[in-house]
Amino acid sequence: MKTIWFKKVGWFFLPISVMGGIITLLLLVLLATVVMAANRNAHSVSDMLYGIFPYAVCCFYLVNWIGRNTSE
Repeated sequence: MKTIWFKKVGWFFLPISVMGGIITLLLLVLLATVVMAANRNAHSVSDMLYGIFPYAVCCFYLVNWIGRNTSE
């Protein structure tokens, strides 16, 4: 029995279940925290983007991986 948490829409995966929504919400909270911390310690826009980039890539890849494994 396969559990469907996400639906593929173009290049993205949208949550269609409660568990998919919780995962997406947790990753968005993590990214918001990282953006605030990077913004507080950055001296320029590019400095902030360099601080955010590793976390954003990991979060988007994690959602992509979970979405591929839990979609139709």
